Amino acid sequence: MDFETHFRTELDTLRTEGNYRVFAKLERQCGAFPKAASHVPDTPDEVTVWCSNDYLGMGQHPEVTRAMIAAVETCGAGAGGTRNISGTNRHHVELEAELADLHGKEAALLFTSGYVSNWASLATLGARIPDAVMLSDAGNHASMIEGIRHSRADKVLWKHNDWRDLDRQLAATGDRPKIVAFESVYSMDGDVCPMREIVEVAEAHGAMTYLDEVHAVGLYGPRGGGISEREGLAHRITLIEGTLGKAFGVVGGYVSASAALCDFLRSFASGFIFTTALPPAIAAAATASVRHLKTPAGEAQRLRQREQVARLRARLDHAGIPHMANDSHIVPVLIKDPVKTKMISDILMRDWGIYVQPINYPTVPKGTERLRITPSPLHSDADIDHLVAALASLWRHCALAHAVA
Repeated sequence: MDFETHFRTELDTLRTEGNYRVFAKLERQCGAFPKAASHVPDTPDEVTVWCSNDYLGMGQHPEVTRAMIAAVETCGAGAGGTRNISGTNRHHVELEAELADLHGKEAALLFTSGYVSNWASLATLGARIPDAVMLSDAGNHASMIEGIRHSRADKVLWKHNDWRDLDRQLAATGDRPKIVAFESVYSMDGDVCPMREIVEVAEAHGAMTYLDEVHAVGLYGPRGGGISEREGLAHRITLIEGTLGKAFGVVGGYVSASAALCDFLRSFASGFIFTTALPPAIAAAATASVRHLKTPAGEAQRLRQREQVARLRARLDHAGIPHMANDSHIVPVLIKDPVKTKMISDILMRDWGIYVQPINYPTVPKGTERLRITPSPLHSDADIDHLVAALASLWRHCALAHAVA
């Protein structure tokens, strides 16, 4: 086989469909978020980032950066090994305790990313609980899908956010051990699950609940514990999974659960065992971020973000630009065409100094291509007005129907 020809052919197909991805080469500016220096040809030297998952700008917060610098100066750059072989640092232990406290659980366990924490945990649970059946929301993230697939356990899909269908599917599984896997905030549409109903249905059938809170931790609840904290349900959920790379502004993933469950994953999850631990400086920075967002100052940041999300939605409505309604901080503007979405993104960057990455297949289904906008507490009113003016101009320029979404 001519492998290189095959690779090029597959890439050419992506380009023809409009689904080939081009990375924007940017340089984040500490202290200036959401501004970033652009190294993309034919764009302004400085752009405003409107699609970051650093939802609160914590990646540049002085408490976070100071903690990271201090840990590097004390511990050096890397962990030096796996958690089992010389790689466990006091900063890892402190962070796990902080995360367990955040969710009101006995313990927590760190992973190298949110993707890995989902993949490794679900794969291990499905593989090592005898005769388990995994009941997965149809809208779950790729990391959850891959973890369940890798477990080789039986899988049942239930309709997205449909707790009545979950009830029917659970009843059909009989007396087998059941694991219900779902998310709180879904990343692309921004919809929020009916958590209380899901938890009550799972409890009625004796099922374990596995909740992905990656797009909610830091952002919801009085201390940033996510939707489960906001709704007073964290204590009723078996395992809560989260990330350190979004609202907490650093990198890494984790699970929080009972001491026995975390120890079980520590002892059997290959994605935890056979990889170098997170650098101590990362753990120290994440600890500072989690602690800060538990405070009244963190709650003030969350309130300011909600205000800016509401302001953006109101301005979009006034300009006649359609956007998907939801109860979260994610504002999807549907274009429904990969080529047009990329074109609009390019023009925003080149002519307006606005960076919004086009979202296309396979991140979203074909025909639902979009701009995914994530207002932060650090986006000013002027930033919002500039974004809406740019979108309104492009809507007219590109002859997009205002009912496109």
